[in-house]
Amino acid sequence: MGSVSAPISLSRALVTAVRALPVTDRDLRGAERFVRDWLGCTVAGRSGRPGIALVRYGKGQADLESRVFLAAALAHVTETDDLHRASITHPGTVVVPTAVLLGRQLGVGGKAVLTAILAGYEVMLRVGEALGPRHYKIFHNTATAGVFGSAAAAASLLELSDEQWTWALGNAGTQAAGLWQFNEDATMSKPLHTGHAASAGLRAARLAREGFTGPARILEGNRGFFRGLCPDPNPDAVLRPASGWKLHETSLKPYASCRHTHPVVDAALELRDQLAGTSFPGNDTRVAIESYAVAVGLNDDPDPGSPYAAQFSLQFCAATALLHGAPGLAAFEPAALQDADLRALLLRTSVAEDRALSAVYPASWGGTVEVTHGGRAYRATRSAALGDPELPLSDAALDVKVRGLLEFGGLSAEAADRLLAACRALPENGPIEGLSAALL
Repeated sequence: MGSVSAPISLSRALVTAVRALPVTDRDLRGAERFVRDWLGCTVAGRSGRPGIALVRYGKGQADLESRVFLAAALAHVTETDDLHRASITHPGTVVVPTAVLLGRQLGVGGKAVLTAILAGYEVMLRVGEALGPRHYKIFHNTATAGVFGSAAAAASLLELSDEQWTWALGNAGTQAAGLWQFNEDATMSKPLHTGHAASAGLRAARLAREGFTGPARILEGNRGFFRGLCPDPNPDAVLRPASGWKLHETSLKPYASCRHTHPVVDAALELRDQLAGTSFPGNDTRVAIESYAVAVGLNDDPDPGSPYAAQFSLQFCAATALLHGAPGLAAFEPAALQDADLRALLLRTSVAEDRALSAVYPASWGGTVEVTHGGRAYRATRSAALGDPELPLSDAALDVKVRGLLEFGGLSAEAADRLLAACRALPENGPIEGLSAALL
């Protein structure tokens, strides 16, 4: 009797599927937008206490894994990096630095780097969608799914075989980590997650190239990723059919705050226009925010005590939008937290769950703001936010965002022009060296 071969592992099947996807000019241009966005986030991340500490830590560490760690960590400091809703991850901050810095070391052109980014997003987002809702209560999806995305991007650039790709994913998964406790303690750990995910995934792929084996069943195995970290995983999501690359499902963030706050910010900006010309705000003003349960649990903070806490506060972000307009980085400077009118409005702002919004999360991230003022109620609801695929940022709007981030990080307008031009050349196989001014 002939031997019966074991069924193919999830990781191996995912590798086969991803490597078979065709790459079009549209896909390359789409990936370039996320390089542009990541560059701005990384340069801006050098400022502020977390960024300064990270730069000091990385000083003198010239090896590739250390530089990838630093670039990925800095990109997550300002809360301006991209977001994929269904997986609840920030793929750009993990995948792009691995692809860009490894690509520069290998001397490849822009097309190879953008193709690696597409592969990294695909793997990270598919694993992220499989994690299940209870995983997110304890673990930071960007960190735990991110190691797989970084490994895939590196595997693409290193031209690994299918078997080596599978080893890389196996040894990436065994390094997966990232806990939410920092959020309760209001500490700086979040960028550490992205730095670790990027550098660990890169390490796994480089080891695979040298013949270092890894577990093929890291996802579904008895002592694997799903069994260890995911109380209610959805393994079918890993290979779920899709039309094209999942990178195109990813949102770009126009505001410098946690993405869970953005639907509420958009609703508040609509009401700001309606309230123009009234006596808003007044002593009779009340603000009621409704959102899905995850946002309420993570972002209900009526009295944020630090700029970082303010970036996560539904109340602070909505009040800022109502009083001052779209919240950029300056809205979360220490002085902004002492704004007397804003603090007064926070005291009159409530947050509650909308079960209808919870029922459609994470496919849809929605929010409602109702302002009662002068005996009248003003109400606005959002089922998607500006920057989502349904409401994409134009190229011009993305450039405005990125220029602001680059200048916030200390670059001149001329340097920003050069970086943006270098990014736009990548789909035509432009050189990675053109991005060097932004890389540490």
